[in-house]
Amino acid sequence: MLIAGRYRLHDPIGRGAMGEVWRAYDETLGRTVAVKLLLPHDSDPTATSRFRLEAQTAGRLNHPYVVAVYDFGEYDGRLFLVMELVEGDSLARRLGTAGPLPVDQVARIASQAAAGLAAAHQQGIVHRDIKPANLLLDTDGTLKIGDFGIARFVDDPSGALTTTGQIVGTSLYLAPERALGQPAGPASDVYALGCLLYQLLTGRPPFQADTAVAILHQHLDATPAPPRQERPELPPAFENYLLGMLAKQPEDRPSAPQVAEWFGGGAWQGRSEPLPEPERAPAAVTSPVPLSSSPLSPGPGVTLGSEAGPPTTYALPSAVSRPSRSRGAARGGARGPASRRSRMPATAAGVLVFLAAMIAGMLWFSPGESSAERPRTGTTATPNGAATAPPQGTPEAYGTGLSDTPEVSPTSPT
Repeated sequence: MLIAGRYRLHDPIGRGAMGEVWRAYDETLGRTVAVKLLLPHDSDPTATSRFRLEAQTAGRLNHPYVVAVYDFGEYDGRLFLVMELVEGDSLARRLGTAGPLPVDQVARIASQAAAGLAAAHQQGIVHRDIKPANLLLDTDGTLKIGDFGIARFVDDPSGALTTTGQIVGTSLYLAPERALGQPAGPASDVYALGCLLYQLLTGRPPFQADTAVAILHQHLDATPAPPRQERPELPPAFENYLLGMLAKQPEDRPSAPQVAEWFGGGAWQGRSEPLPEPERAPAAVTSPVPLSSSPLSPGPGVTLGSEAGPPTTYALPSAVSRPSRSRGAARGGARGPASRRSRMPATAAGVLVFLAAMIAGMLWFSPGESSAERPRTGTTATPNGAATAPPQGTPEAYGTGLSDTPEVSPTSPT
């Protein structure tokens, strides 16, 4: 099957409720690529909006640690996205087969992932769904961030897939401010990356519970267990910095560029030391390029959408306010044992309002990983209608929206 007169589809990589991904060959440039085909766009406006948003966000980025987007358009009534083909596994699959990773490899992943996020933040883009399934490791060990399908433009809230009072993402990696219904910012991605690094070291996320409500409550008020309890060989400096990335207040976390520099420079091998002075999140973000100037604008008849959201979306009846603390007071003593205490104490009334809001809104929220976290078995339909077995090593980060059902229990390590 030839797409747009140049992309010849060969082998299926993955298929889900939103679409399918194929290994393909670009006959014009003579290179192997990945082609994501959306199911007929008139059947699911949510998937269409997410697909277009991914093309607009990832298409702006040109970074070695972000899955590159080459082309975007429509063919035979279906939207398609042409991306870099990553020959490797997701971190979710790597965790499932090998368990916790070596400390030095986690440090390398931290540096590369933070560098990719820093590039996105510099363009005014917040990923909003950093998790093991959305990070790929190439065969040479290079990390690639994928699936910008629910990303948000910091200076263009109307371009996000949610409306006021809604939250999207995966509860195991959701920052406290997002659990309160506040907009995602660069610091939210840093928090999610901290949760991911914690899981790579220990084999489990920092917070787990039977329900998404309970998990979000832990993000707000609970203290993560020091990872050195399970990995005693972990340098104290690494643990100290990681817990700083999990600070409850966004302004107390290091920025993505700081994380990339700290881990890339080898400081993680030293003794425990104070974190660098955190940057305020807006300082790391510049105004994004206007949508009309994007080199990957959809073809004729395709317009940008901003409504709807992915399956992992739920509505909050109202935002819950939390007591604010001055930046200096919040940071005082935070890098020693005191850093392991909650920094967003809730009043009794606040907790009751929060729980009421969450219970009312959580009917649509997934407590665990999205469906891309788990390899699927079965058959995959080809363009000719034949059924073939899906290949091993499916890159989940290409984001096909496999299912609405959470496939990893939040009480079980992934």
